[in-house]
Amino acid sequence: MSAPTRFSRSSGFTLTELAVVMTIVAFLLGSLMYTLSAQTEQRNFEETRRRLEQARARVLSFAIVNGRLPCPARSAATTTPVTVAGDEVRNAAGQCSGDNGAGAVEDYYGGTVSGITFGLLPARAIGYQQVNPARIAIDAWGSPIRYAVAKSIAAGTCSGAFTNPHWVNAANMKANGIACQPGDLLICKSTGVAPAISATSCGGAPVGANQIMSQGLVVAIIYSTGKNFATAPDAATATAAGRTDEAANLNGGGNVDPVFVYHGPTGSDFANGEFDDQFTWITVGELYGKLISAGLLP
Repeated sequence: MSAPTRFSRSSGFTLTELAVVMTIVAFLLGSLMYTLSAQTEQRNFEETRRRLEQARARVLSFAIVNGRLPCPARSAATTTPVTVAGDEVRNAAGQCSGDNGAGAVEDYYGGTVSGITFGLLPARAIGYQQVNPARIAIDAWGSPIRYAVAKSIAAGTCSGAFTNPHWVNAANMKANGIACQPGDLLICKSTGVAPAISATSCGGAPVGANQIMSQGLVVAIIYSTGKNFATAPDAATATAAGRTDEAANLNGGGNVDPVFVYHGPTGSDFANGEFDDQFTWITVGELYGKLISAGLLP
């Protein structure tokens, strides 16, 4: 009776051995899940970059066909002019302006006005295919792709009288000529500077030190709010969560604040909060070059 008993005791694993094996398996599974998650996020990042570049190309193609840049879209349809969500909102006078039932509001720089999201990529107008059921262009995380367009001309860059809006109006672009430079869109490095950024300046000292692109260069910005958009759907939430750099990209107010912030990704421990927005933009020289090559200007 003693021999079988000794064999039975020596044929299994002790609780300690099982615990060690389970720890090793858990560690390996955790490492695998982390690797898969990192690969998924990298693919989403690269896919979003691809979508932004595709959107940029389609915006330029729209300009070649129409002699102007498209106006931004909104998250809701307008009644005057009659539009659907995701299409450019542009009235008969050639302004990026429409009535959502509470009076006409201009939209060049995006933001949230009366609960409606402004400054969206006009997917229908440019023929952009990656859209959600509401017909709004989306990035790889399913968040709306944003779009801001210059409205005004910098003083002193055109000879004689000129008319705004310029960049979304083919007749005005033709009449004003190719010497005109934009006078509004501005891309900054950070909100954490003194003097602080404003609706007209990147702030900081010396002057220009906090600028990436000056007001005289950029005619359109196309960007994604990144993975964390799901937890920062508007400027107020972004600010409350400490993401002040991201909040600067969501407070356009339609035609109020044309100043944006862009830099590399940062974590939640960064001084200005987490940042994962992705940007691309169109310069005035590139736009004029495309329109001149197409015979639309001068």
